[in-house]
Amino acid sequence: MKSFFKKMVVIGALISLTMALVACSEEGTAEKAGKEVDKTFNSVKEKVHEATK
Repeated sequence: MKSFFKKMVVIGALISLTMALVACSEEGTAEKAGKEVDKTFNSVKEKVHEATK
């Protein structure tokens, strides 16, 4: 019974890892929007820095 439980835990861990890796490789709309927000923020930050020199 313990052997079966250990096998199920290992299989579950492998499936979880595989799903996490697949999910991280695809870029969705939220990630794209986040990148655009980051670009805009960095641009504004640079312009404010230049203006306050």
